[in-house]
Amino acid sequence: MTTLVEGNLEFAFDDDCSVTRYDEWSFYRNHFMRFSKGQKAVDFLCIHGDVAWLIEVKDYSVHVRTRPTDIEEEVALKVRDTLAGLAAAQAHSNSEVEKTAARSALTKKWRIALHLEQSGRQTKLRPRVADPRSLSAALKRMVKAVDRHPVVVDSSSVGCPWSVQRVQRTST
Repeated sequence: MTTLVEGNLEFAFDDDCSVTRYDEWSFYRNHFMRFSKGQKAVDFLCIHGDVAWLIEVKDYSVHVRTRPTDIEEEVALKVRDTLAGLAAAQAHSNSEVEKTAARSALTKKWRIALHLEQSGRQTKLRPRVADPRSLSAALKRMVKAVDRHPVVVDSSSVGCPWSVQRVQRTST
């Protein structure tokens, strides 16, 4: 089982998953990110069977959202840029591991997952960022050319090849 931490969330991926932090790839950081005034990236790339999951993580359970763009638009741009980055990486990355992962991801069925954590209780100080059903429908409209059934999940969701739990960060 592979575990990756994003903020205060620990993702545990099934044993048959090949998972990487795409936004930390050397090719993305050192080359592609600077292309055309900056490219965005999803957090994780998970290969599971014949599916390449593009996973974006948003945790608004502690801090409120301050970005002016809609979440679905932000995710759609990250997916678009990630797919372009994978195409470039398969040909031009200096890392054979990255080239192989990119090549593999580009031959799979693409699925998009937005992992969205929100405050359990809605208050005036901590309003819900989005209704998951409305967000799912809006995301579907934005990314249907890539995935006709994107998912909006949280730590209580089942059915994905990963699970998520909150971890406590210790300050040093």
